[in-house]
Amino acid sequence: MSSTRNQPSAGQPPSIDELYQQQNFYIGLALALSSSLFIGSSFIIKKIGLLRLSRGGSSVRASAGGFGYLRDWIWWAGLICMGVGEAANFAAYAFAPASLVTPLGALSVIVAAVLASRFLKERLNLLGKLGCFLCMVGSTIIVIHSPKEGEVEDLNLLMDMLQEPTFITYVVIILSLSLFIGCCCGPRYGHKHVIVYILLCSAIGSLTVMSCKALGLALRDTLSGKSNDFGMWLPYFLIIVTVVFVGIQVNYLNKALDIFNTSIVTPIYYVIFTTLVISASAILFKEWRHMRAEDIIGDLCGFFVVIVAVILLNAFREMDISLSDVKGIMRPKRELLGHKGSSSYEDYLNENEERGPLKQHYGGTNYLNV
Repeated sequence: MSSTRNQPSAGQPPSIDELYQQQNFYIGLALALSSSLFIGSSFIIKKIGLLRLSRGGSSVRASAGGFGYLRDWIWWAGLICMGVGEAANFAAYAFAPASLVTPLGALSVIVAAVLASRFLKERLNLLGKLGCFLCMVGSTIIVIHSPKEGEVEDLNLLMDMLQEPTFITYVVIILSLSLFIGCCCGPRYGHKHVIVYILLCSAIGSLTVMSCKALGLALRDTLSGKSNDFGMWLPYFLIIVTVVFVGIQVNYLNKALDIFNTSIVTPIYYVIFTTLVISASAILFKEWRHMRAEDIIGDLCGFFVVIVAVILLNAFREMDISLSDVKGIMRPKRELLGHKGSSSYEDYLNENEERGPLKQHYGGTNYLNV
């Protein structure tokens, strides 16, 4: 079904099917937004629990393979919060396309960044605030241009898609990569490079999303009375796959959170996870095949805007820069040096050469002596 068919013809009221698709789209959108709120909060709550455990020193840390966090009620509160968010996210996949639901996870980055600055005392400077704003702009663009119809309406058709060679190849590559990282790279490099554990979580997570999408479709059709999909073996297999993969994700995400700063883990996890999910969704559901060229370009632009946003949130988080600093930089040099009492700008430069180089600010850039 082409995305252009979702729009009613001029002068004609929308059909029942079109109204049903629009209703499903907005239900999925609301669930995705609430999911971001809960998941973003869960990162901070779980981090607080892990910090309490590391200060106590009575248990082996999660990064060293310990499971002492299972006895901490704050960590469990974070896990419950994440469970609620994942449940809302799971339900969203049953109503809206994965190319819409997954990128909206960027909003969880905003929630995590704001709460981390408030409760974990992690810095959120001017660039971080701009990153939050760009996250909202990019998410809005994605919502506008994402496909409005479901990709698969029948579980039997989905079974045929799962058996296609391209998707089977993707699954084999992801499982092989995850096994290699978990057995070889993780123990050696997981404590040094943040990308190691996050790549494993994201790779397994892309398969988890596909499983949740299929399982949500089966649940929706069964509860609505459209069909009894649970009379087949596939939904039960999907439940097992989902539980196992979620457990792997939780384990390695805890390792990453225990070792690295939350403001590092959250944005990088979002970028890699979303990229892999969109790739897996395109391979399995082929949802981009029915989209207009302008919607595909708009969707990609929105995603790239979000990537820039999470980079701003992460890469420049240590810079102590605010709006007042920017205003000061934009002032003329003579005005900046007026309070020094020098008779002229050239006199000040001569004095500066005798005293030595000016103090550097903002990552080594000298904004006066340029």
